[in-house]
Amino acid sequence: MKHELQVSILKELMQQLDCGKNIDAGVQYRTSTDVYTSPEIAQQEWRLFFQNHPQLIGLSGDLPEPGSYFTVDDFGTPVLATRDQQGKFHAFLNACRHRGVRVANEQRGQAGKFSCPFHAWTYSNRGDLVAIPQEDQFGAIDKSCHGLVALPCEEHNGLLWVHPQPNGELNVEKLLGPLAEEMSLASYGDMVYCGESVIDKNLNWKLANDTFGETYHFQKLHRNTLGQIFYGDNLAYEEIGRNHRFVFASKAIDLLRDMPEEEWKLTDAANLLYYLFPNIQFNVGTDSVALIKIYPHPQDPGRSITRVNHYFSRSAIEALEAAQVGDDKITADNVYDGEVRENALFGLDAIMEVFDSTIEQEDYAMGETTQQAAANGLLEYMIFGRNEPALHHYHNTFREALNQPPLQRFG
Repeated sequence: MKHELQVSILKELMQQLDCGKNIDAGVQYRTSTDVYTSPEIAQQEWRLFFQNHPQLIGLSGDLPEPGSYFTVDDFGTPVLATRDQQGKFHAFLNACRHRGVRVANEQRGQAGKFSCPFHAWTYSNRGDLVAIPQEDQFGAIDKSCHGLVALPCEEHNGLLWVHPQPNGELNVEKLLGPLAEEMSLASYGDMVYCGESVIDKNLNWKLANDTFGETYHFQKLHRNTLGQIFYGDNLAYEEIGRNHRFVFASKAIDLLRDMPEEEWKLTDAANLLYYLFPNIQFNVGTDSVALIKIYPHPQDPGRSITRVNHYFSRSAIEALEAAQVGDDKITADNVYDGEVRENALFGLDAIMEVFDSTIEQEDYAMGETTQQAAANGLLEYMIFGRNEPALHHYHNTFREALNQPPLQRFG
């Protein structure tokens, strides 16, 4: 992100904090609760947003070197992602061309070749069919026509994209719009994959998405956790096509007031969150990225699966590994304890655990109770306030894509 934009955003947040006023969209909306419970709507979403829409599956750090691979099984198409010996990213249907058995069953690893466990048909990490046992007995096969089914894929400024359909359109510049240039200024391709957490909860995937859509709840729900680090009730927000940028201040923003503007850095004083349609929350820190991928359960509209992938810069990993903080070592249990020394450094595991547990035990716990109320049928609608513009945007964007009328105004 250009420095002028960073300064502009930080000034907007300071102005809101000084005035004690959050962002104001000037309008309230309401949504019917059936968008969280309807099997018919869920089937439409699964088909349109997940089976027939490009998916962001990871960062370049998920394939750190030639021979790296990982598998994906979240949106109805089993994917095998590889990096070949020349460093090129590929994506394939994870299915043998003989009888459809998966050729890669581990979540990630290193392999130059993949051998089907059923009959040992073998493929290179470029997808080529290279060996068929007892080929003279099986019968003639044109190997050049029976490699793994290739899926459209692109490695774009450190992000790994794939389309679930072999004939699908994948145009990342078009998907991101103006965000493509903004995100290209960051070094996402240099981030190192450090782990994943999976959160399987009883809430609709859009409800999970909603929990990332406002700062109104921070000093209520998160007052003893994230509320110790971030101010609530402030937001610098911009819709960018179907995507958006969502920024809110940490308490470190106060330190900038005595610093020259040329030294201001957004991620030192605020949380930067990009929403990428339809299901990605991309959380950017000074030396870290959390890629939050939210998926519906394919048969149950009242359930969703969130995968949180954590990435850190090499310099941050080295600093954290070298840090010796003795008795003041920060863990998930004491990270918000005011007695922990300010200069103590988080361990990688603690950072990831705190981030994930806050989502699961606070945000998603609230979402599960909302899901119960929606499923009961007695709660006809829910309200999105003037200070919750991201929720207006999510839902109107989803509705437009499904050819549904826009949200109804409330009040």
